[in-house]
Amino acid sequence: MVFTVGVRAQPPPPVGWADAGLVSGEAVALDVRAARLGSRVLALLIDLLAQLVAALLLFSGLSLLVLSLPGVDEALMGALGTLVVILVLVGYPVLMERFVRGRTLGKLAVGLRVVRADGGPVGVGQSLTRALVGVAVEWPGLVLPLLSWAASVTVMLSDPRGRRLGDLVAGTLVVHTRGAGVWRPLPSPVPPLLAWAATLDLTRVDDGLALAVRQYLGRVHQLAEPDRTLLGRGLWAEVSARVSPPPPWAAPEPAYLAAVLAERYRRAAYRLGRTRAATATLWPELAPAPVAAPMPVAAPAATTLRPAVPTQPHPVRGQSAPLDAER
Repeated sequence: MVFTVGVRAQPPPPVGWADAGLVSGEAVALDVRAARLGSRVLALLIDLLAQLVAALLLFSGLSLLVLSLPGVDEALMGALGTLVVILVLVGYPVLMERFVRGRTLGKLAVGLRVVRADGGPVGVGQSLTRALVGVAVEWPGLVLPLLSWAASVTVMLSDPRGRRLGDLVAGTLVVHTRGAGVWRPLPSPVPPLLAWAATLDLTRVDDGLALAVRQYLGRVHQLAEPDRTLLGRGLWAEVSARVSPPPPWAAPEPAYLAAVLAERYRRAAYRLGRTRAATATLWPELAPAPVAAPMPVAAPAATTLRPAVPTQPHPVRGQSAPLDAER
């Protein structure tokens, strides 16, 4: 029995959901969120900590190397410090985005990625442009720091996709790589239906049908009426044609489906437990070793003095053994 039902999502997606505006090559809108100011500031703070550690290590290593050379003066050390700053502020994001697919350490921790405006992977030239614009007018902001910071925040808050000045110049976009869906457990079966479900014959309920019921119950809260009812009735019509006996009293279709699915899972868990027990009996070495409970420390027993029993000496060769030893 095959049925087809068109469904609509409910409730409507929240504001800011799938707002990256990315479209695949098949003209399908991608469900991707654009990164906003909060997540990007958190990623920036993590990157600043990583850059500080990298700068200290790099400056220490280069200083030891330079100090071993003759003719070292303050100008050379100043040039060395400038080189370290450039390498950390510009080289760090460019190299990380090049070899970690558009992500730095901060973006990895927060779950962000830099992509092109069309959704493609970011290139080295675009990463370099973003880094140079960021150093010049955003962070640390070599050109009018306070004014450039205010302008950068204003641009990010006013842009529909949360892009900063570097993104606008380079033609890039920062998106979330993790979904924001809310985890919801399956609906619990109605207790009066559990006794009925225990008597069902589920041999004809295959894995494909059970998976369809599982997906429906996991997304029933997202479906709108009347599609929710139509899809539930269609699934129950297919399940009820394969199980017996029929339910004892009238209930909504999701309640029947939840009871059948819970009973199927219970029987599968029971069979798995029996299989593991049989395996542990036949091949004990395959079963995990039980954790032994700590033995209680017994109190020291009172010692009683007993008279020492004298031992009979072994007879010397050539002499007869005592009478007691022969007994």
